[in-house]
Amino acid sequence: MLTSLTQIFKPAPPIERLPEGQIDSAYKRYRAQMLTTIFVGYAGYYLVRSNINIAKPYLISELGLTKGDVGLLASALTIAYGLSKFLMGNVSDRSNPRYFLATGLILAGLVNLFFGYLPSLFLMVVFWSLNGWFQGMGWPPCGRTMVHWFSDRERGTKMAIWNLAHNVGGMLAFNIASYSLLCFSSWKSAFFVPAIFAIATGFLVLIFLRDTPQSVGLPPIEEFKDDYPATAVDDRERELSSKEIFFSYVLNNKFLWIFAFANVMVYIVRYGVVNWAPTYLTEVKGYSITDSAWQSTLYEFAGIPGMLFSGWASDKIFHGRRSPIMVISMALVVAAVFLYWFNPKGNYLVDSVALIAIGFLIYGPVMLIGVAALDLVPKKAVGTAAGLTGLFGYLGATLAELGIGLIVHHYGWDMGFTFIVVAAALAILLLSLTWNVHDRRRADHV
Repeated sequence: MLTSLTQIFKPAPPIERLPEGQIDSAYKRYRAQMLTTIFVGYAGYYLVRSNINIAKPYLISELGLTKGDVGLLASALTIAYGLSKFLMGNVSDRSNPRYFLATGLILAGLVNLFFGYLPSLFLMVVFWSLNGWFQGMGWPPCGRTMVHWFSDRERGTKMAIWNLAHNVGGMLAFNIASYSLLCFSSWKSAFFVPAIFAIATGFLVLIFLRDTPQSVGLPPIEEFKDDYPATAVDDRERELSSKEIFFSYVLNNKFLWIFAFANVMVYIVRYGVVNWAPTYLTEVKGYSITDSAWQSTLYEFAGIPGMLFSGWASDKIFHGRRSPIMVISMALVVAAVFLYWFNPKGNYLVDSVALIAIGFLIYGPVMLIGVAALDLVPKKAVGTAAGLTGLFGYLGATLAELGIGLIVHHYGWDMGFTFIVVAAALAILLLSLTWNVHDRRRADHV
């Protein structure tokens, strides 16, 4: 099956190189076009993923679903998404991202187009699982595009900019779904209106995205920038087989596995704080629902400058090493979690400062573990590598949702926070083992 898919999405062949005098201007134009297109394309995926959060109350009140049923839908998407990101990531390594990214987005849009008209919970779970699978086709082709069009030294900064698509897409999903409900007075509009936008975005990706620089007559990015990865590779442009990717570059890479397990811990902290903040703030600290939602928004907004700073710091201060800034960030996260945890009821300003600090600090490691995965493997294997770390990340998200819920239910909030702090400490320990991985200062001879 994977072989058949790679034939459908096979990479674009190289064409004759442009005249030397046209290369600089063409590269500048194409690089801006590629970054903009994968940013818009990936944000489009969020329109048909996060929209269900707006529709949840209506699924319960109008369809009679229970909170457990709605949780089942969320779990179905998360599990399918994690598996797809890994398996379809391998397909994307041998595919043209122009068609791969667009196909996943259009198919996810089609699922949402019909989702509101499904007659049973069973079909809803099936369709939302399909949506999760198609969602897994979003990140890997963006990673492939990034490593082909942006060089090793600039990758942390450029990935940080691209990662803002997560935040922008989430905010757009909330607003489009909310306004759809107001305009159409039907919960179904929270699915079919974002679906139309997503499908249209998929066609924009088809128009503007390109595969490799060589496919448009340009030299490889390493040659153009005179910037070669820290790890030498005999033939950087050779397409790899599925077996080579899995067994030569991914499954036997000990550092990739360390980053994957660290990602479990980072995601426990990320989602353990933000997903449970409204409940904790209302139950323990006396916030209104509106005020607790505002605090969660501050957390998300703080992640934007946090990602940008972390990407810049890993490139410029730590010479391509991603782990030092991640270790520092996670250590400071522990301090901020303690502040949030032990701040007395009624001191709203300190709660805000703590959540802003956690949001600013945690999104750096969330983003940089993905960048580290790209750094560790040849550029023809980045989808699989990022898929592995992403799969483990969503295992952490599941543990944050279910694990903390069970712990708090049986043992109280103090044990819930202890779980988060222990996860952060384990992340620090694991990331410390990779402190000097991908040090650019050792690669000047490559």
